[in-house]
Amino acid sequence: MAARRRSTRKTGSNNPFEIVDVDTLPGTPCPCGVSRRAFLQPGNTVASAHRVDIAVDAKAHYHKRQTEIYYFLECGPDAQMELNGELYPVKPGLAVMIRPGTRHRAVGKMKILNVVVPPFDKRDEWFD
Repeated sequence: MAARRRSTRKTGSNNPFEIVDVDTLPGTPCPCGVSRRAFLQPGNTVASAHRVDIAVDAKAHYHKRQTEIYYFLECGPDAQMELNGELYPVKPGLAVMIRPGTRHRAVGKMKILNVVVPPFDKRDEWFD
């Protein structure tokens, strides 16, 4: 078996692709739980991708500029998404696009892929 490579292969913004081993990225606490964030290097203005382990008590928040796409990888039996105060059941394989201004939080234990456009910026996390 080949040796595992460390996180991001530095390809630069002028190259046509970038490769990231998300499993090697450090976990970062976030309002939803713990996030492993890829493609956050300087010069990337397109999107970032995050694998997030959602905590049972995720905090409701919103973004003024960022759009998020949640793709549900794993979900507990009662997993839900709260969007502007309403609860929606979720399951693996479901995707939700969350536009700027939408208050949201995941409810229950789950694992998601989160695509953020433009790339994630902590300064765009807002709480009531």
